[in-house]
Amino acid sequence: MHVKILFPFTNSSGDTEIESMWAVKRDDGYEIDNIPFYVKSLAWGDVVSARADADGAWVYEALVRPSGHSTIHLLFEREGDVPRVRDELTGLGCSSEVSNLPSLIAVDVPPAIPYEGIKRYLEQGEAAGTFEYQEACLGFL
Repeated sequence: MHVKILFPFTNSSGDTEIESMWAVKRDDGYEIDNIPFYVKSLAWGDVVSARADADGAWVYEALVRPSGHSTIHLLFEREGDVPRVRDELTGLGCSSEVSNLPSLIAVDVPPAIPYEGIKRYLEQGEAAGTFEYQEACLGFL
């Protein structure tokens, strides 16, 4: 059964915002079941602890068990480049999701995919002006 967990984070302006993510209950916590768009230091498959707040909403507390997955955020100059880049990332073994902002995508890099090739692709895309990238969570560290 999926539950929605609220993850507070600090945005680039220094303000606190909330990202909600789906998670699946496990014996040792809740396994994140989508790619984080704004929260850093978490990835698909990580198991986290959460507590119910006064309104009954589940709120993130701590990382219990990392999954080894990595999360990359890409911000595009031109929205039209998003489908091509997502297809190319799929070809490299990664999955991605488009956020509520069509020029922002979150990328999941599974632990079995060598990061060096992904990093080269990201550096080339940024050098070409296609997107800027942020390594939000590197699961292999």
